[in-house]
Amino acid sequence: MLETTTDPTLKAGLDEFYKIAIDANSVARAIAFAIEQPSDVAINEIIIRPTVQVG
Repeated sequence: MLETTTDPTLKAGLDEFYKIAIDANSVARAIAFAIEQPSDVAINEIIIRPTVQVG
C-alpha cells in the first residue's frame, strides 16, 4: 500500500500504522499454534494484539 498511495496525509498515516503493525511472521506463528493443537482442543477465537503502545 505504501508504494501505491499518493496522498501525503494518507501515506504519513500508513507510515505510523506500520510502525506498530504486527509482523506477518508473528501472525503466522499464532495461526500455526492454533492449528497444531490436538483434536480434543478447540480454539474458537484468536486475538492478536501488538505489544507496542501508541502514546
